[in-house]
This record gives sequence, structure tokens and C-alpha cells, in this order.
Amino acid sequence: MSLLLNILWLLFGGIFVFLGYIAGGIALCLTLIGIPWGVQLFKLAIFSLFPFGQDTRMRDNQPFAGVPNVLLNVIWLVFGGFWVVLNHLFWGLFLCLTIIGIPFGIQHFKMVKLGVWPFGRVIVDLKSLQPA
Repeated sequence: MSLLLNILWLLFGGIFVFLGYIAGGIALCLTLIGIPWGVQLFKLAIFSLFPFGQDTRMRDNQPFAGVPNVLLNVIWLVFGGFWVVLNHLFWGLFLCLTIIGIPFGIQHFKMVKLGVWPFGRVIVDLKSLQPA
């Protein structure tokens, strides 16, 4: 079922979300200072390519990573992450207005978590988290 929903996601706009994040990531990586944030946009791009069957979690076992992650996330929110979050909130709410759009709206709400706090988060496959 995830495969079918991911294909529909791509056909009905997910490819544009992916391409937008790739373009932003490339633009940021062209500057030396923007590389850390460009890498986070690539993370968002990968997540937005096939969001069904995936989620994000905080990375475990990060010794000494707390303060730099918080600092980088605050800079992220101030200089662009806020607009990423607003974009996904808007599309999530808009898509949830119809019954057919609810699964796609939920995927946008999942991307809000990554848009707010990308540093220190990893993308996980939900199938690998289920007990056998």
C-alpha cells in the first residue's frame, strides 16, 4: 500500500516538493557557510520523495551534539525553516479538507517535524520498527 501511495504522492505534487528541496540544497551547498543547512534540505528532499512508510526520530547516542544542534536549528528556523514549516502546515491543512487528500495532508504534517528541527533527526523506515 505504501508503494501505491508513494506513486500517487509523486504524481500529484510530491516531485515538486522534492525538486524544490534539491534546488535549495544545491544553492546552499554552493556557499561554504550554507553546507550544513544544504545537507538538511537534502534530508528533507529524501524524506519528501517517498514519505509513506517513513518517519523521523531524534538520533540516539549523540554525545556532545546537543548544543551545536540547538544552535544550528535556531539559525535554521530564523533564516528559512519557519517558511518550510508554514508551507507544510498550509498544504497539510488544505489537503485534509477533502477525504481523498487526508493521507497526503498527514505526510505534510510529518514533514513539519523535520522542518522545525532537522539537525539531530534521522529518517527511519516504519517497517523496520515493527516487531516480527
